[in-house]
Amino acid sequence: MLKIRLSRAGKKNMPFFRVVLTDHTKAAKHGYMEVLGFYNPISKEFKIKNLEAIKEYVSNGVQFSPRVEKLMKINNISL
Repeated sequence: MLKIRLSRAGKKNMPFFRVVLTDHTKAAKHGYMEVLGFYNPISKEFKIKNLEAIKEYVSNGVQFSPRVEKLMKINNISL
């Protein structure tokens, strides 16, 4: 099953997350198929690059991780 979830990047004490499409059994850091956006927890910036691609993935059965789903609700991004 495919999931849309966060993959940590950045330096020590400077976290930065990518929103990625990955298989739920693989590691999010190295096994992702596509980068769909990013999240910076320091500045609280959440950005989706291609919302149409996410809508297509969700219509095909892809699920969000709980954290990504919460971030989308906080930032008023609806599908």
